[in-house]
Amino acid sequence: MNGAELLLGKEALARHGSRIALICGEESLTFAELAARVARAAGALAALGVRPGDRVLFLMRDTPDFAVAWLGAVRAGAVAVALNDKLSDAELEHAAVDSRPSLSIFDREFSHRSFARMKPMLASLFADHAASAPAAAAFDAAAEAPAFMLYSSGTTGRPKGIVHAHRGFTSLGLAFRCIGIGAGERVFSTSKFFFAYGLEHGLLAALAHGATAVVHPGWPDADAVIEIVARHRPAALFSVPTVYRRLLAQPAERLAPFAAVRRFVAAGERLSRQLVEQWRGALGGELLNLYGMSETFCACMMTPPGASDGMRTGVPLDGVQVQLRDSSGHAPAAGEPGVLWIRHPAQATGYSNLPRDTEAQFRDGWFCSRDLFVRDAQGYYVHQGRSDELLKVAGQWVQPGELEAVAVQQAAVAEAACVPVADADGLERLALFVTASSDPAAAQRAAQEACERLLPRHKRPKWVRAVDELPRTATGKVQRFKLREILARELSAKD
Repeated sequence: MNGAELLLGKEALARHGSRIALICGEESLTFAELAARVARAAGALAALGVRPGDRVLFLMRDTPDFAVAWLGAVRAGAVAVALNDKLSDAELEHAAVDSRPSLSIFDREFSHRSFARMKPMLASLFADHAASAPAAAAFDAAAEAPAFMLYSSGTTGRPKGIVHAHRGFTSLGLAFRCIGIGAGERVFSTSKFFFAYGLEHGLLAALAHGATAVVHPGWPDADAVIEIVARHRPAALFSVPTVYRRLLAQPAERLAPFAAVRRFVAAGERLSRQLVEQWRGALGGELLNLYGMSETFCACMMTPPGASDGMRTGVPLDGVQVQLRDSSGHAPAAGEPGVLWIRHPAQATGYSNLPRDTEAQFRDGWFCSRDLFVRDAQGYYVHQGRSDELLKVAGQWVQPGELEAVAVQQAAVAEAACVPVADADGLERLALFVTASSDPAAAQRAAQEACERLLPRHKRPKWVRAVDELPRTATGKVQRFKLREILARELSAKD
């Protein structure tokens, strides 16, 4: 089998060949045109010496040229590796050492960031090669053969290379089925293609379902998202809570085009009841929670339309199996949290060059998410935080997510993040950071009072601080270590 062939082969083109596959600014490509370009890109890679199994590294903006080159690598049997252009030089070098690419393709604006072992080629030069290259047949790969790699966001250490097989392409767009997105409709994802969420929902799932992917080269701020929605009227918008929150800060008249969007999906970070209610109040639309990770690539769980309350993560999508396990590996008691284990048809084969990590998290066909969930009385799974964030305060276990949930229920609080910080005696205590809906002092005061009123003493934060914004990775995840550094600097200055 071949993942690119599944999306753009004869059977797919018989269904969707004349439909528009991609729109980017003034450029558009039909499925047939995209398929022809991908076949030539595979031929160009072969002419450049890339062989099946070789890694091809990409540092490119989200454009049709990226889609062509990335899918061309998969068609050629190589392993496509797209990197985040906001990685530090040290992280880029680590990815180069870890993936050992035989060829790297960079957009011109990123060419100064290359390293010797990347063997970089400008994307424009590769496009010229591909324009005149003969079309190459799709490499007949084994279902378990590697097709692409994703690098984790590196919130707790160096990014991990996550290896995905060709079989993963058979599970694309489970969320599309859940929310009723079909052939001929347009979708837009604000998340970039180096990220699993953006790669699936902003590109590959659209191709798999005959939909049109609206592609944006840059990092979309609120202005860009509004312009794209107004111009292209997507049926579904896939984004992150931070972007939805920034959109709500815009004047109401600017959000009028969003009335044409049928489905709004949020993933990548914790959704809140407050944000769901604000979005519904402002636009009448429902924010649907979606849960997945780089290790499964495709989405795992979702709140079906009509069921979103900001707290529920959702129910497993078709074909996805989940289990909750306690510290002994057994099912927890009803209403008690457990670590989520997942069996997903698109699950990764493991981590690149990290056998111990692979062995620890991939067991007997299951993947350990290290996320804590409870299953409510209606069968919905509710995210409780990370199992590795649990800490003991006064001899009792505390989950930082509990404090965050209390804080964000306050109208003055926009976002909240809780982290453990050692006090002067070296004991772990809780620090709660909040951002404000309007007044930082009011947000800090509201969070403090809510925690004192609603939480037992051992769960209350020792420190509450207001910050302008929570530090995040390029994929939207909170960088908790930076919050600890903020407080550590403050405390050391007082000593």
